[in-house]
Amino acid sequence: MSQQIILNFNTKSRGMLNITSDIEKFVASCNKKVGLCNLFLQHTSASLIVCENADPDVQYDLEQFMQKIAPNGDASYLHSAEGSDDMPAHIRTVLTQTSLTIPIKGGRLALGTWQGIFLWEHRASSHSRRLVITVS
Repeated sequence: MSQQIILNFNTKSRGMLNITSDIEKFVASCNKKVGLCNLFLQHTSASLIVCENADPDVQYDLEQFMQKIAPNGDASYLHSAEGSDDMPAHIRTVLTQTSLTIPIKGGRLALGTWQGIFLWEHRASSHSRRLVITVS
């Protein structure tokens, strides 16, 4: 039997928020020894990634990379309804993902030693983000 919850996260600004422990708590409460944990972020200007969780330089470097390929205020963008970071945020989301599926093994997420789950905010200001978590 599947179980589902919606978690809300408040981001401060552009950058990554480690949400691994929040997801692990829900998975543990489901008492599922083997299964799948599906994560779905209900937004078009933020994304989910599995990333290095030990060295914050990785997150910094990823952000610098994204700023090069999807800069704010590019004159070639037509869509700017919510500001100069609007279209770059959509590009970043399309290049990453809004959904992840992670195996459950022994009642825990089967992440590697240095892997963490991050919500990557692509907008310059704070936002409230909804994440649907389904364990089956």
